[in-house]
Amino acid sequence: MANAKKNKTRIAAVGDIHVRETDGGKWKEFFTQVSEKADVLLLCGDLTDTGRMTEAEILVDEMKACSIPVVAVLGNHDYERDHQDEIRKALVKEDVHLLDGDFVVIGDVGFAGVKGFGGGFDKGMLGMFGEPMIKNFVQEAVDESLKLDGALSRLDSEYSELKKIAVLHYSPIRATVVGEPEQIFPYLGSSRLAEPLNRRGVLAAFHGHAHIGTLAGETSKGVKVFNVSKPILVQEGFDPPFYVLEV
Repeated sequence: MANAKKNKTRIAAVGDIHVRETDGGKWKEFFTQVSEKADVLLLCGDLTDTGRMTEAEILVDEMKACSIPVVAVLGNHDYERDHQDEIRKALVKEDVHLLDGDFVVIGDVGFAGVKGFGGGFDKGMLGMFGEPMIKNFVQEAVDESLKLDGALSRLDSEYSELKKIAVLHYSPIRATVVGEPEQIFPYLGSSRLAEPLNRRGVLAAFHGHAHIGTLAGETSKGVKVFNVSKPILVQEGFDPPFYVLEV
């Protein structure tokens, strides 16, 4: 039993922290506490509030209090001002594992990540038909799904023995966005993202984006999915607001 316990990895996760220019000093205690409670921290997109580099710089400074590996994906807010490349460079410079169709191995866990995209769920999923702008919208979701599948495939081929975790911003299932207005479900995620999770034997997936969704659900094949948007974690009583899963 002692060896089994030793091999457990504590994964902390939170999304939608929306760091602002006025947040200097606000997050240091958060990163200190999460470092004491977990072995890895996942940041599931919307790291900045309006995609400004000044916000990313505040985040980078606050993260100096974090002493565990950080794995992250960007969210739609991080793209708002078209500074996503600069935000990415700033985070990578500080040793954040920022994933976009690739993976990183930490201990005996492999993390694969993409931002994801919308398109809807199950029978309500938008099809690639009609005007070019609709086809482009659907193609973005298809491309993100293919990127995730590619990362998981490479992880399988190189490290088949590892536990696999997916890091997303948009949801791969309907269950974890329930609570939001149904009219906006197509903008909160896509079932296309669930296909690689099921195909590649992923243990669990984490996402954010839906601020008033539902904490936990699972795919049709039983893959656990957690919506770790900060507002949901606060509502569920997590203080500080991060969810921990041992794998």
